[in-house]
Amino acid sequence: MLKRVGLHEIARQAQVSIGTVDRALHSRPGISEATRNKVLETAEKLGYTPNLAARALAVGRSGFLIGVCIPEEIHHFFDQMRDGIFDEARRAARVGMELIYRPVPRLGEFEQRELSSLLDEDLRGLIVMPGNPRVVAPIIDAAEARGIRVVCICSDAPHSRRTAVVYANPNLQGRLAAELLSKFIPGDSDVAAITGMLRTEEHRQKVEGFQSRLAQCSEMTLACVLEAHESEEESYQKTMDLLSDNANLHGIYVTTVNCLPVCLALREHRRTDVRLITTDLFPQMVPYFENGIIGASIYQDPYTQGQTALKVLVDHVIEKAPIASSNSLNPGIVLQSNLNFFREVHSAGIGARDLTTMRTGERAALSVG
Repeated sequence: MLKRVGLHEIARQAQVSIGTVDRALHSRPGISEATRNKVLETAEKLGYTPNLAARALAVGRSGFLIGVCIPEEIHHFFDQMRDGIFDEARRAARVGMELIYRPVPRLGEFEQRELSSLLDEDLRGLIVMPGNPRVVAPIIDAAEARGIRVVCICSDAPHSRRTAVVYANPNLQGRLAAELLSKFIPGDSDVAAITGMLRTEEHRQKVEGFQSRLAQCSEMTLACVLEAHESEEESYQKTMDLLSDNANLHGIYVTTVNCLPVCLALREHRRTDVRLITTDLFPQMVPYFENGIIGASIYQDPYTQGQTALKVLVDHVIEKAPIASSNSLNPGIVLQSNLNFFREVHSAGIGARDLTTMRTGERAALSVG
């Protein structure tokens, strides 16, 4: 069994004091850059790995709290994001991290109330998906002023003082959707975008990216942008009206995960000439890939977004690791040929007992293993 490399061995081989090693490893002032580099190179050569459990004791005997406020609906997307957060929370429980989960029913609903209640807790970090940036920004700023590091997930509050955003670049997603549509349908077609609330930064950027790329890559005409407010009923009815009014419509980009109402409207209108570019993936979408209604989907990887958002906060608290202001995932493209390579097709989601516990909004120290 290999012996764990400690600070004493690094100090001996680098010919510096233990205090100097500690400053170098934790980015603390008081040493020169040359000395810091020497210590880091020695630590890397020796295969040094930090003892996270011991480091957690330095944070405090009772551990530390991180709050999470994301929507529960649309569950096809947010169940995956929650799985990523909870899986990472189980790993972080061994270093004293406790999660406080305060969801909102839907994007933008009650977020001011839930976020304000989270600020009553002694948090070290906060993960939030901002539905209405204008409402959320002052709460984020208040959290940051108190030393609570805020990570926006999936969407951003760009005019706030948040520490970071974790997302699959939404402007790029819109541009990808336009380019894909140009390969699936005739160049002189009308196309439409069906989106959520345009006050939400994610949806706004997707539509902007779609519009800008559409103008460059073909002669397609953007007939309209329909704001469906995350509602299945509204998405269905607006798509039905759109299909009735526009015979030259051959392409639709759905910027949210809420694509099934659009698929249903297409099926009821028997518009086999219309191709969809959708967002993300869940099992109920598979038949629409197989019959050709969905040409492709832009994959945002909500699981990895959730996992990454919590990991950067835990690493910052335990390791003093800096948090990059933007953690951008490269959007994937789902086609019929690679459907089975995505976890969402097979994932059963989080256990019912865990979800019931966390929905209470109380503290929960997730067990490891």
